[in-house]
Amino acid sequence: MTIINWVQTLFSKDKADIDSPFLPVRKQLKAWRKANGKMSWGIKTKEFEKIEPPPSLTKIDRKHGFEGVALFYGFGDDGMGNADSIISGKKAWEYAGRLRKERIWRCRYVDFDRTDDIRLRPGAPPRPQGFYYALLQLGAKYKTTTVNQVRKSFKTDTGWGPEGFQFLAITHMHVQELMNQKKINFMALADYDVAPHGFNDFYDAPQLFCSLDTLGLGIGNIDQNYPLFGIPTLRFSHRSLD
Repeated sequence: MTIINWVQTLFSKDKADIDSPFLPVRKQLKAWRKANGKMSWGIKTKEFEKIEPPPSLTKIDRKHGFEGVALFYGFGDDGMGNADSIISGKKAWEYAGRLRKERIWRCRYVDFDRTDDIRLRPGAPPRPQGFYYALLQLGAKYKTTTVNQVRKSFKTDTGWGPEGFQFLAITHMHVQELMNQKKINFMALADYDVAPHGFNDFYDAPQLFCSLDTLGLGIGNIDQNYPLFGIPTLRFSHRSLD
């Protein structure tokens, strides 16, 4: 996509189909600005101004099941110059709670404040600080397998971690309703590990769903298949947004 095309899309009339899971990046940007203002996250104006046009999906990307592009943000610091993926997920979940109030539920075994019991899985690529794009597959490709099996298949692609929370709670909130209407699968986040009872015993992964108009965050064993859940994957765009 050229810069001219990118600018044109910023001012074009919105024709996004409400049943489509993906929204134009200009609407995602608007959502990020709104969330940043409401939650006082401190994302600076200059960071928004430096965002470049999104990458385009190639024929190969589509052949591999990738359907669209989303804009994410890496908060915090993991001590090695990367974003803190726990904080990045937590902030989005807190935003969802602010908006949905009582129409939200969280399993007590997945708690962002118990930082010893939730982590980015070993071997998962670290998330960059600041804004970044990723190509997304929403889970339909992996509905009959387990998180552990999908993890073993990863080469250049990976599972969703904080991206799941940011996608559903910030940039694509309408997908919650698509889940509610059973038009899209629920999601298991394969790049997070959860130790539900502590003791460094990581055998679960977070699960996001929306049913009966309630957004839920649960957990599921990485070696079990859950029929209503797909396992979304992503492919990072290597374009720097600095």
